[in-house]
Amino acid sequence: MGKKDQRFAIVDVETTGGRASRDKITEIGIVLYDGKEIIGTYESLLNPQTYIPAGIVQLTGITQEMVKDAPLFHEIARDIVQFTEGAIFVAHNVRFDYGFLREEFKRLGYTYSRKQLCTVRMSRKAFPGLPSYSLENLIRHFEIQTDARHRALADAMATTTLLERILDREQNKDEIRTMVNMGIKESRLPKGITLAQIHNLPESCGVYYFHNKNGDVVYVGKSINIKKRIAEHFADQTDKGRRLQEHVADISFEETGSELVALLLESHEIKRLRPPINRAQRRTKFPFAIHTYHNKEGYRCFDVIRNNAKNREQYQVISEYPSMSSAKGRLNFLVKDMELCARFCHLFPGSGPCFHYHLKQCRGACADKESTEEYNARADAAMERLKTVFDQDFLLLDEGRNKEEQSVVLIRGGQFAGFGYVSAEESSDLESLHDAVKIYPGYPDTARIIQRFMNDNPKARVIPLS
Repeated sequence: MGKKDQRFAIVDVETTGGRASRDKITEIGIVLYDGKEIIGTYESLLNPQTYIPAGIVQLTGITQEMVKDAPLFHEIARDIVQFTEGAIFVAHNVRFDYGFLREEFKRLGYTYSRKQLCTVRMSRKAFPGLPSYSLENLIRHFEIQTDARHRALADAMATTTLLERILDREQNKDEIRTMVNMGIKESRLPKGITLAQIHNLPESCGVYYFHNKNGDVVYVGKSINIKKRIAEHFADQTDKGRRLQEHVADISFEETGSELVALLLESHEIKRLRPPINRAQRRTKFPFAIHTYHNKEGYRCFDVIRNNAKNREQYQVISEYPSMSSAKGRLNFLVKDMELCARFCHLFPGSGPCFHYHLKQCRGACADKESTEEYNARADAAMERLKTVFDQDFLLLDEGRNKEEQSVVLIRGGQFAGFGYVSAEESSDLESLHDAVKIYPGYPDTARIIQRFMNDNPKARVIPLS
């Protein structure tokens, strides 16, 4: 490793719990190490302004009384920034400690970003075959001297000793360089793209754009961690990875906060820009469709067909789907929900009464037991539902790009209509929510994106629109 890389900030934080978005830091310890010797240390208790659970007190020994007069995080934030500036952020399970610090800085409206190294991952590579790679067990295995387990500076010192042992092996120095650079070999980076540029990318959710030397967009993607995903692209040795390395000359991005908004924006941008390296989502139509017609007895029927130009001219297409199974699944749902005839929806082969009639789930149109007027009243209503993905109009609220705002997605006419951002205090005001929405075109896949999000997040905040 070169001189400029040989500076490590080994960090340990003690916290009120295990979730960075909810819990707070009670103590921080940092050891500054140049690869040969310790060149500085920093430690401070912190007042978390919240209750420290009894189990945490028992584990760390940090009590409510001890932190009562300790500084708040914002009072030492500048110290942490300056102390770790230009250093590789090291921790045992770096995601935990780094995640807590990033979240604390995020609450202050500041983006904290450092190159990272995890001594759990490094230990697995450097010392294979150990029964456990917890700090506790590695301290015991290597007989590392420590006088205060689960106190921040003591644990940071123990992690520093562990890092020294890892660095003692020459082959591990190359491994560290690879890990710090997120698996990217500089020789494989596109011309004009530097590791520093990638390290400076945000670790937040959003959409990213790869541009060629003329500035044209050649690829659009989305990720909950923009920096990590872009690094993966340039470490990728597949055909797609090589194409990106060959054609990319610049990177731009747009942070969205919300993964739902990132998915919707990505879908829109791929259709708008039609980047040559993107394959998925470029189509504006799905390959299967449901069409409707009246049979010779006058009953409205439905069927699934291929969604091509010839069929769209010949049939009355009412909705589109990514697969045959999803189209038939939608018909199956309406058959059960509206007591339609499975045979008239081409879900039951042959002639005569359908299977559902025998189960008393079909009212008998297929057995001449229900008039065309009565049946078609329900079938017409089903057709209207098929034209729209959603049965009502609503606003859907999700995370914003910071703590002071929320994203808002509009469903109008049963279809996706657009999205925008609103301040948190205005998130209950209908007029403000409507004003915040920027109108976007809806496509079959944007509706499915919203459906999937709502299925995965049943507690998402939905505001129905009458």
